[in-house]
This record gives sequence, C-alpha cells and structure tokens, in this order.
Amino acid sequence: MLKAKNVIPKQRLIVFTIVVVISFITLIGRFFQIQVYQHNTYQTKAEANRIKAVMRNAPRGLIIDRNGKILVDNYPTYVLSCIPIEIEDKDALIKLISKLTGLDSLFLRQNYSKYYRNRFSPTRLAKDLSFQHISVLEEHKSELHGIQITQFPERYYPTQISGTHFLGYVNEVNQNIRGKISDKKQYELGDLIGWHGLEKEYESELRGDKGVKYIEVDAFGREVGNVDEYKDIPPNPGNNLKLTIDAKLQLLLEGLMSTYQGVAIVSNPKNGDILSYVSSPSHAPDLFTGSVSSETWSNILNNPGRPLVDRVSSGLYPPGSTLKMITALSLLDKKLIDPKWATTCTGSYFYGDRTFRCWNENGHGEVDLRKAIAQSCNVYFYKVVQRLTLTEWSETCKQFGFGKKTGIDLPMEKTGVIPTSDYMNARYGRWGWSKGVMLNVAIGQGDVLVTPLQMLHYINQIATHGNANLLHLVHKKPEEPSRRPVFSSKTWKRIERYLTAVVYDNKGTGKAANPNIKNVIISGKTGTAENPHGEPHAWFVGYGKKENDIVSVAILIENGGHGGETAAPIAREAFRSHFNNSALNIETSNSDY
Repeated sequence: MLKAKNVIPKQRLIVFTIVVVISFITLIGRFFQIQVYQHNTYQTKAEANRIKAVMRNAPRGLIIDRNGKILVDNYPTYVLSCIPIEIEDKDALIKLISKLTGLDSLFLRQNYSKYYRNRFSPTRLAKDLSFQHISVLEEHKSELHGIQITQFPERYYPTQISGTHFLGYVNEVNQNIRGKISDKKQYELGDLIGWHGLEKEYESELRGDKGVKYIEVDAFGREVGNVDEYKDIPPNPGNNLKLTIDAKLQLLLEGLMSTYQGVAIVSNPKNGDILSYVSSPSHAPDLFTGSVSSETWSNILNNPGRPLVDRVSSGLYPPGSTLKMITALSLLDKKLIDPKWATTCTGSYFYGDRTFRCWNENGHGEVDLRKAIAQSCNVYFYKVVQRLTLTEWSETCKQFGFGKKTGIDLPMEKTGVIPTSDYMNARYGRWGWSKGVMLNVAIGQGDVLVTPLQMLHYINQIATHGNANLLHLVHKKPEEPSRRPVFSSKTWKRIERYLTAVVYDNKGTGKAANPNIKNVIISGKTGTAENPHGEPHAWFVGYGKKENDIVSVAILIENGGHGGETAAPIAREAFRSHFNNSALNIETSNSDY
C-alpha cells in the first residue's frame, strides 16, 4: 500500500504556532490577572457567595418612669423577608408561601411592593409570624430559595397606663416615609423610627446601632453554619429614657378623666418636672404596633372625642377667669389700683350699648380685689381693667409665656393667641374694635386662646414667685425660661394670699380642691370659659405646698360647666395622691405596673 507523507506548508505551521502561543499567553495572563493581580477582588466576590451578612436590628431603649417602672419595652417578633436577586420566580414563591402558611397572597405582594428597594436588599413579605408559620417555613426551606426569617424587636407596653400623647409611637419605614427622612443612610425599609411624641423627640437616643451576623451558605443559599473567620458585630441597644412621669399618679388621673374630654397635668414648679400628662380621650398605646385594621382605624378617625389629638400641648381654649391674675398683677405692678378699693357687683355691668354679665346673676355685693379673686367676680374686673391699655395687659401675658411655645421636649406644640393692638387691627381693622375689648380679655375671653401647658407654666410662675423652670418630661438639668415675670415680693405674696382664699374662704369658688391634709396649703383659681360650640369649659389651676414640697395642677374639662364643680374635685384627688398616696380606693398592686 502506498502511503503519502503529511506535508504542512511552512507558512501555515508558523501561523498555527503563533496562534497557539498567543492563546497560551492570553490564558496565562488572564490567570495571572485573576489569581494574582485581582486576587482580592475575586476573593471578596467568592466570599460574598459563600457568606451571607444578615443585619441584626438593635432594640430601642426602654422608656421608664421616675421610679424605674418600665412604660415602654421591647418584645421579639419575627419577620419573613426575601432577597429579590436570589428568587427565580417571585409569583411562584409567593403562591407557595401563601399555600404553606395561609397568609393572603395579595397581602404578601403588597408588602413586596411596599418594602422593595433593590435586588440585593431584603424585602419584607410578612411580620409577626407565629410559631406555626416559622415551623412550616423552616420545614420547606429547601423549596423556598431566597427567603429569610429574622427577629425584630417590636414595642411593647407592660403597664395599664395609656400615656400615648406623650410617649408617642414608632412607625415602620416604607418608601413614603423614607423619602421624608433627612438621614436616609441610617434606615432600611422595615426599620422602626420614632414618629410621634417622645419616641420622635428622642429618636437619636432611643434608636441604637444595628449589628451583623455572618452565616455560611451553600450554592443554593441554604445556611450550613457559622463563619469562624468573621466576627459577628452585636447590635448596640438604644439608650434608656427616664421620664419625670409618676406612673401611679398617671394611672389615677387617667381613670378620673376617663369619662371626660379634657386635660389633667401635674408638675413640680421648682424644676419643671411633669408628673402626670393626661389628654382624654386617648387610645391604646399599641394602636400603631403591627397592622391596624380598617375598622379600628375608621372608629378612631370618626370618634367625636378625637382621641388622636393631644389636648395638653395642641388644644387651644379660652382660659376664662383663671387669667384674672394677669389683670391683677398688671394693675398692682403699675400701682393703678388699691387692693382695698371696692365696688358693688349687681350681677351685670353696662358698657356702651352692651351688657356684660357676672356669673353670679344676683351679684356679689361689695367687692374688693381679694373677694373678686376668691369669688371670681367678673364685674369687678370689668371696671378695673379699663385702667390698663391692651398693650400693657398683653405685655404682662407675655412675661408668663403666653403667646409662645413653652419649650417642652415634645415635637408638636401650639402657641395660642394673646391679642395685641396689631393683632386686633389686622383681624378687625383699625376702627373695628374699641377699648371695650378689654372687658373680655380681663376675664380670659374674646380672642384669648391658650394651651393647658401654658396654663401650667403660668401657675408655676405664680407658685414660685417667678422662679419656675421650663416644663419637661425627661429627667435633665432644669432649664430656665428666656424671660421671667418680675414683680415685687409684696405683690407676689398678695396674689398668693388671694389664691389661697379661693380654696379656703366660705364662698371661695375652689373649695372642692381642698384635700384636707394636715399642713398642706392649697392655692388656685377656677375658671368657666364660655364656649361658642356648647357648654362652657371648666378650669382649675393651682398648687399645693407642704414645707419644701410643692406640686401644681392644671385641669380642664371640656363642656364641664363651672370649674369649681367639675375641675376642682379632680385637682383635689391629684393633691391627695401626691401628698399622702391615698387619693381613692383604687387597687394599684405591683401587677398593674
């Protein structure tokens, strides 16, 4: 058999050799690039495929009362999330989860859209998983690629008190909320953020710092164990917040106010500590914890008592006769009145073409300044206030902090209205009002609007002769107001004697505020504020002293009628509770707290 030699042209051999050499050089170069030059980069990617970093949420700081009782705590709840990039078919996964757990698939899809941020970040599907949910999901984890179950510290309220208007609440960060946050790097979707009250005001202290747990996973993303070469970073819990609130007193006043719409606040005038902060009606403190049913939310919104409104810091009311001390202080300071000067009250007073009436239709007879305050005679103040100008009167109001925020450590507070000449000109026109307006403002009516917080600060300044500090809810160094009312010691003492007469005189309007406790002296002022929308509002502001101990109260009952009949008795129980802890026969065992 003839055989032919394999003959390759020399030129083709050279080309082939060059191609092979270049290929090997390229391959070696690429290997060098991957294994040596970019070793760190590819090692990091490999580690990322092998190791999963799971964020661990930090518990928020506790909120405790002045005696160490926990008002707001944390409890563990469980959250189901998914990593979008690890999911092959989102709809199929959601259907499977719904089939296994019984969770509504529409609810799961809505959560996915609500919390989705990008393909690599965990996206929440469900929260507050039950033990049964967790068990069945763990059982079928091999079929559920890309999901994870994490523990989440939810807010919990272990006491019987409500306190919702000062404690506030937290909210879950979603796409909408995240868009309103200035420091977006601090929050992931699904995180908790203080959204109202002290939770919002002290968010930076309560929040804490997240931790990281490193877990080794296989090619399917299943957890196979811990990672020894990486050290977990434990979450750093938020700082605890110690309040000035007394939980027992708060519980007592919430109970007393449960049938009313109004306010009951108690404080220490010397340092500004608020001992009780009640806005009634209220709502359950855990209303915003977890999901709120549409029916529950509708009931809250349609409640005529408006339980979401914080009446303490945001409610605006005419102060009524409680503001008569402003007129008295201004007149005494300017020496425009002799305290012994007296006039006759017949039950009404004619000014121009109008009749201004006293609350006592039969009149008070002969009245001097002491009797006018003790029995709350309107006619006396109608007459003497005409010696002041509106500017002089409003200036005295400003000394006591009316017309501006008190500066309490809460995120929302209203300023109220103290009419001045400029205000009246702007509202009614230069010729639309006259000096007759003074007859209304003298008794806390007309255009005057105040918040209960301002009233508490006002009575605190009288109780301390102008030395009260700013009101606050969190224990801290007492902060002085930017401006203090300045009157002579003689004037302060005279006003205090008159306020004591309100409670102890036979015809004093505040007799019902007397707790009848040995060595405790109560001073205060009642008020019946006319309300164009219904029955008058009932006020009592006052303070009690026992040696070096002093406590103040501001009580407002909406549509409550006479302050001495409805507001003063509640003040009495607050005084009793503070001075001897035996206000009412209410069981307050340790289990209540």
